[in-house]
Amino acid sequence: MNSTLCLDFGNTRQKYAFFSGGELTEHGVLDDELDELRQVTERLKPHHSILSSVVNHSPAVEAFLSAHTRYHLLNNKSKLPFSTPVGKPSTIGADRLAICAAAVNLFPGKNNLAIALGTCITYNFINYRHEFLGGGISPGMDMRFKSLRDYTAKLPLVDEDWNFPLVGYDTETNITSGVILGMAKEIDGFIDAYAERYSNFNVLLTGGNSAYFVPHLKNRIFADPDLIFKGLYAISLHNQTAS
Repeated sequence: MNSTLCLDFGNTRQKYAFFSGGELTEHGVLDDELDELRQVTERLKPHHSILSSVVNHSPAVEAFLSAHTRYHLLNNKSKLPFSTPVGKPSTIGADRLAICAAAVNLFPGKNNLAIALGTCITYNFINYRHEFLGGGISPGMDMRFKSLRDYTAKLPLVDEDWNFPLVGYDTETNITSGVILGMAKEIDGFIDAYAERYSNFNVLLTGGNSAYFVPHLKNRIFADPDLIFKGLYAISLHNQTAS
């Protein structure tokens, strides 16, 4: 049975997901990118692997994957199930390519806004012709919490918490309300702006922080924390077929 190891190396964490027979059967975090990658690969024995990386990962990672799997590094030269008619396609982050692939695979023939909540928020728009036209990037939740601590004299670093009031009653709840509700209103504002311009419109939300925001969004969305992995798997299949 064909199997694929999908790797997402982001600014905060290095994650993996394993697909067997088209089903996502396991996912996790690599605290040590090379040693734990060896352990996961030896245990799961994937036929194929694909890496999306936005960090300067060790060259040994690619050497290991190339030696033990049919390896593919996701970049602007990869064969994609959509086109990228933007000014500088070589600058598109691999994570954004994966998210766009998932959107096209799940909702073909629609205008899709795929929103990823991680270190940064990325807004990724793919039209019904399956063209990635760009979108936007803004600071993510952790970055906003840390910036309040780093660029003020007395504000503390606050841990994220889903249980907070609209009207903060102390410094911590003021910050939590401001950051999380502020981001929710930002996301709703982007969705409204795209919806005014495009019909046949669909919204996807993903990322490790997405659970904090779903209850506070007024717009209807499709939320899937594994969206980037599903996109990586779709791109891997696309390149296997094209090769």
